[in-house]
Amino acid sequence: MSESLTASHLDALRTIFRALSSTSVSWVVTGSMGFALRGFPLRAHDIDLQTDAAGAYEIERVFAASVIRPVAFSEAARIRSHFGALRIGEIDVEIMGDVQHRRDDGTWASPADLHRHQRLVKFAGMQVPVLSLEYEYQAYLKMGRRTRAEMIKEWMQWRTDS
Repeated sequence: MSESLTASHLDALRTIFRALSSTSVSWVVTGSMGFALRGFPLRAHDIDLQTDAAGAYEIERVFAASVIRPVAFSEAARIRSHFGALRIGEIDVEIMGDVQHRRDDGTWASPADLHRHQRLVKFAGMQVPVLSLEYEYQAYLKMGRRTRAEMIKEWMQWRTDS
């Protein structure tokens, strides 16, 4: 197991993977967990799941007993999405559906085509869907998180599975 992940992370990930594998929801792991699954030297604190709007509400339904924040449309200065949260074991799980980033001109970009940016990472006997490193890099730039974006860029320079 990666030093960035605890047994609690792995248990929560397995629970998510098993439950969502039997649905038609298109989903990916993103953020620190997605990086940790690839060996990125970053400690995962929670699990971030990205999907479309319908998928966010379906994930909420599948994990109804674990919901700590119901999925609802929410907007901040640079990002908007159908956000919600679960607690699986000891791990918080953020749900984001149809994520949109605000462009410099104030308009909203269309939600990403997750199929186009999805990569599969083999981890602990699972083929876990994650976002491509290039997409993650661009997303962090759009959110104004340049330090994280630069870390991803450096990581990409010597990885072949971006």
